[in-house]
Amino acid sequence: MRSYKSQPVEEEKLRRIFEAANLAPSAGNLQAYHVYVFQEKSKREALAEAAHGQNFIEQAPVCLVFCTDPSRSETYGARGRELYSVQDATIAGSFAMLAAVDLGLSTVWVGDFDEERVREIVGEKTGRPVAMFSLGYAAEEPQPSGRRAIEDLFTGDFPQTD
Repeated sequence: MRSYKSQPVEEEKLRRIFEAANLAPSAGNLQAYHVYVFQEKSKREALAEAAHGQNFIEQAPVCLVFCTDPSRSETYGARGRELYSVQDATIAGSFAMLAAVDLGLSTVWVGDFDEERVREIVGEKTGRPVAMFSLGYAAEEPQPSGRRAIEDLFTGDFPQTD
């Protein structure tokens, strides 16, 4: 969704989204990520600019930024710091997005941004921003996008359709 109403997101809904992210699977249950929540317009404007002018980030009433926390997965060495923390952050983001949609909100995953600029904006010292998304009530009815055929995505033993 790239068009949002100015209607704020209720705190109870935000809390439920955060709870869903907290339930996301993670390597060794270490939850090697941190999430920054921005409702302040000036921060959302800065994040939109850091995302190469994706102004819907500013328009939405909330922006979430998912960062790795490599120190939490240090027990797994370089693989934990460089891969597991990224996986943890993106899985938590996915759970948060699914919860948002379930609550009647709209969102869009943003991966195209200047990492260093986002780190500065959010004040992240050691982690890496891996995803952010806008969050709010849709200002228009989104049209479903085309998807690949299941047979193109999966190989192996899976149910056949008649």
